[in-house]
Amino acid sequence: MYEKIKQSFDQQGLMKTLKAELVSVENGEVKISCTFSEALTQQHGFFHAGVATSIVDSACGYAAMTMMPEDTEVLTVEFKVNFMKPAKTDKLIAVGKVLQSGKTLTVCEGYVYDSSGEKLISKMTATMIGVSK
Repeated sequence: MYEKIKQSFDQQGLMKTLKAELVSVENGEVKISCTFSEALTQQHGFFHAGVATSIVDSACGYAAMTMMPEDTEVLTVEFKVNFMKPAKTDKLIAVGKVLQSGKTLTVCEGYVYDSSGEKLISKMTATMIGVSK
């Protein structure tokens, strides 16, 4: 399962641009991290919300993919993000978790934490769809 997710992750140009890293892959849960760079900031010097959203969207998508048949890929259908705190940290840690895996749609929750893994920065609710290769 890890190799399938890693191979797909390595094909994402955006994750390369962000220098994001695949931290862990478990059945129904994936973690992705991103180290701070001034190139990833907004006007106040914090991580841009788009960075946090991008890595947690990928974490949710890959968490969903762990629950799907081997020959299935995943696409995002929709998501909602709540930002609780400014992303003032040296690393973002995104955790995607499957809430309900269905035949076609999978509902996930995603969380973005600071580098300590304790301060919750944002939360995502996302729906993913399985697509045949």
